Amino acid sequence: MIRIDPHEIQAAIFDLDGVLTDTARSHASAWKEVFDQVLSTHDVEDENGRPFDMEGDYLRHVDGRPRLDGIRAFLASRDLDLPDGEEGDTSLDTVIGIGRAKNDLVARRLTRDSRPLPGALDLIATMKAVGMKVAVASSSANCAAVLEAVGLAEIVDARVDGLELERLGLAGKPDPAMFIEALRRVGVAADRAIVFEDAEAGVAAGRRAGFRLVIGIAGSDAHAAALRKHGADEVVENLSHVTLARVQAPGT
Repeated sequence: MIRIDPHEIQAAIFDLDGVLTDTARSHASAWKEVFDQVLSTHDVEDENGRPFDMEGDYLRHVDGRPRLDGIRAFLASRDLDLPDGEEGDTSLDTVIGIGRAKNDLVARRLTRDSRPLPGALDLIATMKAVGMKVAVASSSANCAAVLEAVGLAEIVDARVDGLELERLGLAGKPDPAMFIEALRRVGVAADRAIVFEDAEAGVAAGRRAGFRLVIGIAGSDAHAAALRKHGADEVVENLSHVTLARVQAPGT
């Protein structure tokens, strides 16, 4: 169990998919469906033609990154070089077209299938009760809809998502810009804040942002090891393994 002292930590920044909600599974399955079509369409041969892998490919190349960056990273891993294309593309011959196909697929699933992960609602409610600031920093363009679906939209103090990244011209994870913007919005310095991430890129971004503590969320030993390698101070299975230290009244 990880204990957080609210006298020392004034804010918590959470990734969304795989940390607060179970939407990571919906994203991963949508990516697999689309990328397997891409590999088939472009007739990728030999060992580079293997299907998209939900553990390796998703975690290494896609998880935590802005949509188009994740597409480019996966394509590069299979020696595919496709043009970015233009806004509105719908084919699987461009990065933008692949991104649109994936988003159309996952958008139909997210608000229907989204559920809070164990410990998420209780931990955030406890943090808010003791005066801590809470923000969500997610590369997902569907972040607002998912927060609304799971009952967190009105609870968090700030949200920096994929739409905000585009609007503000910020780099995505592993660049720390998203986390730095979230900290700015809640008015807390990084050395007085904690971040929760399930993505290697997100953990790396949290370390670069200078958080007091970077906590990884992982469902397997291999995933946990990868998060530690990228800078996680601690790794837990879910947020039910995180609690706040007892707040004592002065003089007790």
